[in-house]
Amino acid sequence: MKIWVAGHNGMVGSALVRRLQRDGHEIITIDRKDLDLRSQTAVDEYVSVQEPDWIFIAAARVGGIQINATMPADFLYDNMMISSNILSAAYRHGIDKVMVLGASCMYPRLADQPVSESSLLTGSLEPTNEGYAVAKIAGLKLAQSYRQQYGCDFITAIPAASYGAGDNLDVAENHVIPGLMRRMVEAKNRNDKEFWVWGTGKVLREFLFVDDMADGLVFLMENYSSIDPINLGSGIEVSIASLARKIAEVVGYRGEILFDTNKPDGMPRKLLSSNRVLKMGWKPHHSLSAGLEIAYADFLQRTEGSR
Repeated sequence: MKIWVAGHNGMVGSALVRRLQRDGHEIITIDRKDLDLRSQTAVDEYVSVQEPDWIFIAAARVGGIQINATMPADFLYDNMMISSNILSAAYRHGIDKVMVLGASCMYPRLADQPVSESSLLTGSLEPTNEGYAVAKIAGLKLAQSYRQQYGCDFITAIPAASYGAGDNLDVAENHVIPGLMRRMVEAKNRNDKEFWVWGTGKVLREFLFVDDMADGLVFLMENYSSIDPINLGSGIEVSIASLARKIAEVVGYRGEILFDTNKPDGMPRKLLSSNRVLKMGWKPHHSLSAGLEIAYADFLQRTEGSR
């Protein structure tokens, strides 16, 4: 098939491209400098000309706690426009199937754990990334509305936090794993005796290696069609303190790891219930330790002076 992976330069998008190419699909991509996904006219024209069979909406403006909390308008507007423009163009031009990629922060801050899909919109969101979460929820709701009103085969997958090769290394925009990894490598190179981590270190997070995620997303496009969103996770959670120690072991940092309790933790726990997709026959293949080794090798390859 002819498939547009929107956001192909990102970590998840590039993993999707690798996965789809293995199956022999024709992949179409376009850089953000050549197509502003926030422009409805530009997106509509691109979809009209290219006429893909499938679309994966992997494009998003993403970042960690600090940038989410300080730029909520940008995160809300940009992400809402990306999903809205692509979905509306897909409807107008009769695209066979579209996947919207959600995020675990769409769920209420204090949702029962593990978090099931039925928890959506049952409570307040985590304030530090509310803008991003609201935009993702809007994308889900728009996809559901097109399916309900027009019969469009638009689906939404809600994956756990991803990591792996191709992760964002920008200090201001990266997530917890690349952020900790980059800072810990720098601390190692400076021979720092102490390394500070934001928050208490007690919060629990679930991570999914990006190539496992791509495999799961393709699996769902091939086997899933429903108005209901579906979770995609590893089923394994780890505290931030334990994660920091694992990263220290991988990068070879020997200093003391300390926690700045004056900084926010974010949601206290995020573990998805992935029973539905697991019962369908999909499962991840990489342990956290194995995935971190791959992520670190990629980090070294892409970062000058890290060796």
